[in-house]
Amino acid sequence: MDLRVAQFDEMGGSNGAIRTPYLKLAQWLSGTPAELLASRREQAELLFRRIGITFAVYGAQEATERLIPFDILPRIIARSEWSALERGLKQRVTALNMFLKDIYGAGEILKAGKVPSELVYRNPGYCPEMAGRRAPHDVFVHIAGVDIVRTDDHGFYVLEDNARTPSGVSYMLENREVMMRLFPDLFAMHRVAPIEDYPDELLATLRSVAPPRATSEPTIALMTPGQYNSAYYEHSFLADKLGVELVEGRDLFVKDDVVYMRTTEGPRRVDVIYRRIDDDFLDPLTFRPDSALGVAGLIGAYHAGNVTLANAVGTGVADDKAMYTYMPDVIRFYLGEEPLLQNVPTWRCREREALSYVLDHLDELVVKEVNGSGGYGMLVGPHASRAQIEEFRDKLKAHPDNFIAQPTLALSTCPISVAQGIAPRHVDLRPFVLSGANGVRVVPGGLTRVAMTEKSLVVNSSQGGGTKDTWVIDDAILGAA
Repeated sequence: MDLRVAQFDEMGGSNGAIRTPYLKLAQWLSGTPAELLASRREQAELLFRRIGITFAVYGAQEATERLIPFDILPRIIARSEWSALERGLKQRVTALNMFLKDIYGAGEILKAGKVPSELVYRNPGYCPEMAGRRAPHDVFVHIAGVDIVRTDDHGFYVLEDNARTPSGVSYMLENREVMMRLFPDLFAMHRVAPIEDYPDELLATLRSVAPPRATSEPTIALMTPGQYNSAYYEHSFLADKLGVELVEGRDLFVKDDVVYMRTTEGPRRVDVIYRRIDDDFLDPLTFRPDSALGVAGLIGAYHAGNVTLANAVGTGVADDKAMYTYMPDVIRFYLGEEPLLQNVPTWRCREREALSYVLDHLDELVVKEVNGSGGYGMLVGPHASRAQIEEFRDKLKAHPDNFIAQPTLALSTCPISVAQGIAPRHVDLRPFVLSGANGVRVVPGGLTRVAMTEKSLVVNSSQGGGTKDTWVIDDAILGAA
């Protein structure tokens, strides 16, 4: 499987002929003057500034808050393509939840030798405090963000699983709102699957996993590290959309293994916490004693069955990049099925032969830290300097267990609107998958992330990437094109 083939453009295909999902957009672009596109770009930026959508960049020399670049041309996926992708996403997240239940329980997959025990028990994301514990309704990952890349007309591949506190859904929702305001004519030409009900779906998911002692209207709170967190805008946005309280650790306390929220009317019991705080900072009595962000006794209340945490504690072991390489085996083991979505071919540098190959081909590969995120701690060989390559060579030799390597993918491109006209840029896709006692649901589309710099493969917002609205459109409309 060679994923380094000629670049695939999602509008122009491999041969330059407009692909069916993009026919109406191409027709619209051909009749739209450049001045109008420039005006819409300016209006979009103004709208986002008024809304206040920002992303904090740690360590940046300039202002700590940045506006995430937004491209006004939608990414379009046909319903038939999406349906296949959706089935694969549900399969994968179902297997992730079964894996987490197993490794904190009987450990059958470890006994069977399908996943190395040391990769689980020595993993920084493994939480010994969860050993022998079951998550409510056996759901550990309530909200998953699965990063998908495309290489050709049919090839979708999973690049990464995000099972801890995946972010980006607020940008997905705001992108759609801005697009509907700026381009009602484009929407009229397409039957676009709605995403506006995501907050309702998320709320239903959180309610479904409330403790048995909760009332029919469980109290839900969204727990944030505070205004200095890079995703604070999203935390406040989602709390508002869900109609729940946005709380910090200091707003909560535990008494007799029950979590309460301080309110102007006195303490109020909390049943479900959608937490956007890393495990280590959740409870100073269980994890880091110096944490000022958490709630003393929270894990005790969780173990007592009096509060549900979404996502559960200890899910980080499942989205480790080394663990990612075993996901096809995980799916086969628990579901008895072949994976519907393939992994990107990956070399585990912890294995001697793989390490030897990677060291000999550093200038061709992408090397990633197994616990890295946000586009940090990685080497893109073809775009790296000789000094950078040698630096990574030393890192690999010293700590091979900390790295995996993948081929430099020919990521698909989508058209974006720039001052010079229409230009292709590399993209990925982060669909959001909700899992609860009421089943598994996937919002149609997700967040498309764009490498705004020409020829760049890095789409992360922390590295200058932008976003697009993602349209899933009915095939019936395509036939009428």
